[in-house]
Amino acid sequence: MVTGSIPVLRQFPTENGKELPLFIYPSLEQTGLVRHAFTTRLGGVSKGIYSSLNLSFTRGDNREDVKENYRRLALALGVDCESFVCSDQAHTTNVIRVGRADRGNGVFRERSYKEVDGMVTDDPLVTLVTYFADCVPLYFVDPIHRAIGLSHSGWRGTANRMARATLEKMKQEFDTSPSDVLCAIGPSICQSCYEISEDVAEIFQKEFPEYEAQLLMAKANRKYHLNLWRANEMILSEAGVPKENIAVTEVCTCCSPRLLFSHRATHGKRGNLAAVLALRRDIKMV
Repeated sequence: MVTGSIPVLRQFPTENGKELPLFIYPSLEQTGLVRHAFTTRLGGVSKGIYSSLNLSFTRGDNREDVKENYRRLALALGVDCESFVCSDQAHTTNVIRVGRADRGNGVFRERSYKEVDGMVTDDPLVTLVTYFADCVPLYFVDPIHRAIGLSHSGWRGTANRMARATLEKMKQEFDTSPSDVLCAIGPSICQSCYEISEDVAEIFQKEFPEYEAQLLMAKANRKYHLNLWRANEMILSEAGVPKENIAVTEVCTCCSPRLLFSHRATHGKRGNLAAVLALRRDIKMV
């Protein structure tokens, strides 16, 4: 599944000859402006159901183990461990701007904000972090204004167009134009694995009537399968991001339980993966 897929699974060196497997998007890497990754569940120190690179402090894992996992991730990406700024996800479309005063939020100190599913910044001293175990990670890179965004979009966030909300926040804060933005839809649950109830299907039928055939596949038991990848791709396109600027994942979290944490595959007994995005500090402004 992983070979030949987008994103690409790559081994990143950490220390003592060890490596950390992380997914990266070539289209984002080729900008030369950012460091980014989507983590796997491999290469950390967490144990049991959290084995081994759990990055969440809210699932019941040992706190020191999670901190060590962050230290290894920082080494692999070449960022300061203190630079991490973490979301406080509640399936909203709330997006905030963060900066160096927020460094360490969610890892080394309590967050100063609540119910935040998206963050944007133009500060290279900040590394954005959002959490996943089936929901959709959304990456945004504005190479013109050297600004970035990172968002979490489950079915609620997708129905309420979290991708558009993030682009609107980047426009407000940095004068970002969607036509300039490079986006990536990260590893998450695929349509074949994502069964939803009729009431959720009705929300998508109402919100996206012209795309219903592409997003929903009906089953005999009044259940449906929802295509979150296509929904977010469509939202980005509607918001003005050129199709060629959108990288869509081919990696399903639920199909890969040995490599990735999946809420559905484990019935909730799991840790959390993370999407990570930072501006490179070694790039000079023109």
